[in-house]
Amino acid sequence: MSVIKVVGEDKKEFKIELAKDANAGLLNGEKFSWDVIKVKENIYHIIKDNQSYNLEVLSISTEEKSFFIKVDGINYRFNAKDKYDELLHSLGMDNLTSTKVSDLKAPMPGLVLEISVEGGQQVSKGDALLILEAMKMENVIKSPTDGVIKSISVNKGETVEKNQLILNFE
Repeated sequence: MSVIKVVGEDKKEFKIELAKDANAGLLNGEKFSWDVIKVKENIYHIIKDNQSYNLEVLSISTEEKSFFIKVDGINYRFNAKDKYDELLHSLGMDNLTSTKVSDLKAPMPGLVLEISVEGGQQVSKGDALLILEAMKMENVIKSPTDGVIKSISVNKGETVEKNQLILNFE
């Protein structure tokens, strides 16, 4: 049996132990069985306890072990934890994968073509920060983290060297 702990947005936890065929198992220590039929890509029909459910997988982040689903028109967000995540948590090492970035440095030498942010601006991981031209190619430099821009150390039209400080996060 594979064991997974699922935590909802409301912090409610579910311990799921699935049998090899995944049609039965234990949910918080109680036996359950269900029939799951894949209707089409990311859409499933489930029958559990003589009740029918329509489930749509809206998104999955394998990196963050989170998934966003819709069950009968209601959206749910969950995070999954396996035995390795639980072990890291018990050892106090569960936050090692989350990094706090304070400095962003140039990944290569190049010319700053455009700066898309300004000091004090809130940014999310993946937001475009600036465009750096290197070897006649435009490279969009994206935010590696969620945060607030503390300061910008370069100007549009300026040439930067590899590992030169571009900006700081608060």
